[in-house]
Amino acid sequence: MRSLFITSLLTTVVVAHAEPASDAALATAEHLASAARAACRALGREVAVAVVDASGQTLLMSRSASVGPHNLEAARRKAYTALSTRLATLTLGRQVRSQPDTAALQYLPELLLLGGGVPWRAAGGDVAGAGGDVAGAVGVAGGGGPENDDACARTAVDSLRHHP
Repeated sequence: MRSLFITSLLTTVVVAHAEPASDAALATAEHLASAARAACRALGREVAVAVVDASGQTLLMSRSASVGPHNLEAARRKAYTALSTRLATLTLGRQVRSQPDTAALQYLPELLLLGGGVPWRAAGGDVAGAGGDVAGAVGVAGGGGPENDDACARTAVDSLRHHP
């Protein structure tokens, strides 16, 4: 219980000192969320979506009323995991399950090794691939499985190529 209190206190201190998001960052977050929801609707699914910036600060969280509330936290943790590890969470989860040396990653409190988290790169790199600094990540949950969540998140990140 004491460590939970200390963790909560530290989280509060970090959030209290977080920089406010810029209008451009919020516009990008809204674009990503809209694109992810549209991609999942095309699959016949409603979802929860979260977007984090390069520092891990949550910029946006939203969910359809038909999606369970636990999916909102799952989406946030998927986005955080993708940002922190700089890998799509579907890829990361599969790597962890196939490599015993990395299995302990599943026990880190904020990481969620389920498909649906995808980082995006700053200018100079492939949007969802290599090169460039990681600018943030999007997380999707509730889309009917890790492959669907991953596909919707990747579609959202890919849509940044056409977003000003």
